[in-house]
Amino acid sequence: MWKVKPPAVFPMESRYRPVLESLVPPDPMSQFNLKRGSPEEEFPDLCRNFTWMGRILTLAMYRRQFHRCTHSGVIFDDVIRPGLEEPGEYSGPVSVGCVAGDAQSYILFCDFFDRVIEACHEHKVTSQTPESDLNYDNLKGGDDLDRSYAVRCEVSVLRGVEDFCFPTHCSRGERRQLLVLAKRALTQLDGEELPGQLLLLEELDQEQQKELKLSPPSSSQLRIGVARDWPDARAVWVSKDGSLVVWVNMEDHLRLVSTRDDANIAEAFKCICINLQKLEGYYRALRHSFIWKQQLGWVTSSPADVGTGLRVTVHLKLQHLPSYRRLQDVLKRLRICMNKTESSALYLVSNVATFGLSEVELTQLVVDGVKLLIAMEKRLEVNKDVEELVPTQK
Repeated sequence: MWKVKPPAVFPMESRYRPVLESLVPPDPMSQFNLKRGSPEEEFPDLCRNFTWMGRILTLAMYRRQFHRCTHSGVIFDDVIRPGLEEPGEYSGPVSVGCVAGDAQSYILFCDFFDRVIEACHEHKVTSQTPESDLNYDNLKGGDDLDRSYAVRCEVSVLRGVEDFCFPTHCSRGERRQLLVLAKRALTQLDGEELPGQLLLLEELDQEQQKELKLSPPSSSQLRIGVARDWPDARAVWVSKDGSLVVWVNMEDHLRLVSTRDDANIAEAFKCICINLQKLEGYYRALRHSFIWKQQLGWVTSSPADVGTGLRVTVHLKLQHLPSYRRLQDVLKRLRICMNKTESSALYLVSNVATFGLSEVELTQLVVDGVKLLIAMEKRLEVNKDVEELVPTQK
């Protein structure tokens, strides 16, 4: 089984060493009376695990995390459980295979999480604070995509709320408190220029669920604890004009989504930027800011979403490009991914990473990438060569 080569030293762990030693007693798990063996006895079988967790985790690393426990009770086995439940496939996409139970997990288990983040996002974790840029005026283009190919777009962003565990580890009481906070914050958003309505999931009828494209929790979500007590304290806020949807207590504390049927990425991104900053101010006034870590930026439950938590997705009609022999190389150079949908000619194009670039830069990557894919598709339609359009490595 291929492994990521471990570094000779662990600088991030060394930096946090005083914090780790002050927070963790010699064996915090002893107070729980758990019948656990030694790290060697408890180390999971990762021979057929194809997640980033499975590729990175070694016995030495597991041994270092074994006796650590956050203030809310998250242990390392809780962190790696998703990868053990869903080990992935050799030829399939690589998932992170781990999840943070709370914000402190990113500090306490930093030598593990930092390496997963670096592998997933292909960007080094350093002492420098990641850039955040929500100035939508800095985006170039995005409102001029060819509608013959770009069908619709979606811009979404995740946020975690300070002082609360993430969904995999939070209690019912925490989840209900988060809903109360969301009601207060979204009421203020409703009172300004964007009226909307907060709907509890347990009160939605089938027609409303279908309209919101709400599906029951997956077996994986149930196993790792994200969907515990479903649908208790889960809600969705929908603006009257349909420009913004805010999901509460789903995969993360908050998920803002702006969808456009005219594929206008610029307007969708503007909607997200404006309302995200408003909500951030409301939550700060409620004394529960969004979670920010100096080395990582905005953090949520999954290391796949740290940094910005931003996803920009465009639905593209493509007939010829999917069969182009160098397509995967082109996508890698553009730092975007392309996935099939139920329709044979419709594909989802989105950013791969959320860490290492600002929100504007990530959105610009998708805008420029989609334009290039459309240009290549047009050439292939008339049997022209596209080699000269293949980009250099970004």
